[in-house]
Amino acid sequence: MNSFNGHIQTIEVNGNLSLVRVSITPKLQLKAIVIDTPETAAYLQPEASITVLFKETEVIIATAEVPEISLQNRIPASISSIDQGKLLTKLKLQSDAGVFTSIISTDSALRLQLKEKMMVIAMIKLNEVMLRAL
Repeated sequence: MNSFNGHIQTIEVNGNLSLVRVSITPKLQLKAIVIDTPETAAYLQPEASITVLFKETEVIIATAEVPEISLQNRIPASISSIDQGKLLTKLKLQSDAGVFTSIISTDSALRLQLKEKMMVIAMIKLNEVMLRAL
């Protein structure tokens, strides 16, 4: 499981859903949608310290910026290591927020011609991001 610490910047509530924007670094914000509100979860408060979590298998890799896509969570990173298996490839990624991991199909890794030190954009759907109070 990947994790970054940050603090809540904004919370937009509609019914029992909250769209939460978390500042990880001055240049990196991640969004999560959760089935909670500030009234039902004490940790959902502006400026609250929070941990953002997401599975390695939920990290989508692009080798260039993709402007025409709905994914909002984008993390620029460089590939620090590649562990290629027959079916799956594990990428260790270095970003301004820290180190995290992506697991993609080996077919995709080969098609993208991924190499160590290559710059990529890691993307995570906002419904795949989890939040945990610190």
